[in-house]
Amino acid sequence: MTTVYDFQAQTIDGQTVSLDQYRDRVLLIVNTASACGFTPQFGGLEKLHETYAARGLVVLGFPCNQFGHQDPGSNDEIATFCQRNYGVSFPMMAKIDVNGAGAHPLYQWLTAEAPGILGSKAIKWNFTKFLVGRDGRVLKRYAPQDAPEKLTQDIEQALG
Repeated sequence: MTTVYDFQAQTIDGQTVSLDQYRDRVLLIVNTASACGFTPQFGGLEKLHETYAARGLVVLGFPCNQFGHQDPGSNDEIATFCQRNYGVSFPMMAKIDVNGAGAHPLYQWLTAEAPGILGSKAIKWNFTKFLVGRDGRVLKRYAPQDAPEKLTQDIEQALG
């Protein structure tokens, strides 16, 4: 059985990491963009990180430039933007594709595990969120317009 722990990703500074390092944690995986109407959600995601990290929540941001070319910068530029504008201290990963033939294997798995509306597997826009339980299985998928603060009840339940 596949879990989130079976995948690797690159950090925003270019290090390959196994997601197994987050074993027994609750993950909130988000495809992000620096120039999107939803970009202010970085603030809410950082607040979730600050509030729940000690209890085992890890927010993972995956920049993506597939929606309206709203994240065209380099990984360094994205990291600087997130830190300077939103104080992001949760792990940011290297820019990836979340749809299509070049979609990152993690996102291929996430979208298969938690399809969207009407069973659609495609990510529709920036700031689609996936909540992953301590067992490494997807618990829920959230739409881009679902503000981070609206996820607190599900996060608290997943944290136990």
